[in-house]
Amino acid sequence: MKIKNWDMFAFVVAYHIALIALLPAFISVFSWSAIALFLITYIMGGMSITVGYHRMYSHKAYSANAFFEWCVLLSSALAFEMSALKWSHDHRVHHNHVDTDKDPYSIKKGFWYAHILWLFDYKRDFDKSLVADLMKNPRVMLQDKHYGKFLLGVNFAVFLLGWAITGSALASFYMGFLMRMAMIHHCTWFINSLCHTYGSKTYARELSAVDNAILATLTFGEGYHNYHHAFAADYRNGIRWYHFDPSKWTIWLASKLGLVKNLRVINEITVQKSLVSKDKKMILDHISHEMDDCATELKAKLEELSATFEEKAAALMAKARELKKASDDQKVHLQQEIKSLRASLKETWDEWVEVTRNAAKQYEFAH
Repeated sequence: MKIKNWDMFAFVVAYHIALIALLPAFISVFSWSAIALFLITYIMGGMSITVGYHRMYSHKAYSANAFFEWCVLLSSALAFEMSALKWSHDHRVHHNHVDTDKDPYSIKKGFWYAHILWLFDYKRDFDKSLVADLMKNPRVMLQDKHYGKFLLGVNFAVFLLGWAITGSALASFYMGFLMRMAMIHHCTWFINSLCHTYGSKTYARELSAVDNAILATLTFGEGYHNYHHAFAADYRNGIRWYHFDPSKWTIWLASKLGLVKNLRVINEITVQKSLVSKDKKMILDHISHEMDDCATELKAKLEELSATFEEKAAALMAKARELKKASDDQKVHLQQEIKSLRASLKETWDEWVEVTRNAAKQYEFAH
């Protein structure tokens, strides 16, 4: 790899050297207020990327009022990750070309390339059509035009505030700037590297993206990356009640406060239909050359179950649409029908899961 972005390379190397060189000096002025400063700025900067840059601007998973947008655009200066316009442009390129040579941080080029080396190699071929919606947003364009001023203004103000709180300019600079920036950067980069390497592929097994619950804890819910790549328009990354996704909770709370609206959600039936379709194709491709009785029986069972699931899912969704238009007298009967259809669909889904898991064990492929 030839380094193309020497300015980026110099900046990243310099602040990592400063982190190591200044550590003994910071230890001598250590305080819990410095730790608190780090945590607060880390959360604000990190959440501005996950909630704002990623889910709002890059994927349009919801829309926000001007106040909420300004909160994102200002606090994003704590992350040092480019303007919202450029960040979203690169991320949309990533999703459009994931796992190919056109992917800016493709894991196919290696773990460390996806993690950090791409920053020094990448030359942005800015495609206006890819972010035409954002270029109509005056707040996004203002931040992009004056991004350097945003960085200096916000970070200098935080440094002064941190100095006043901790009583030490060094502690403020080290924990409120260097450590905070490094932590946000590496956690963001781990999504590109670790979350395309170690974890489970529950929703899109054909992609390199994986779900990693440990990384979700460090990245405010972004670790559920396989689901995200399968259903990028969903404002949630962690869809289960037990998934740690504070970005999702923040967006939901903001919607209740009237700050955001139009939250996009992929319903469970749509997710299951997608899984049935993908599982069926994957398994049939895997056993296409198998000619034994077990393989023949499995092929027939997969076809039967997938057709049954599609039929029941279609019926359930049709009844759900009827319910929205039904009169009060009709609703009671329709609700009973929907409950029965849901139970029947669950039986088929449970059978599908059992059949595909047994197939994975028998024919030794990942599931």
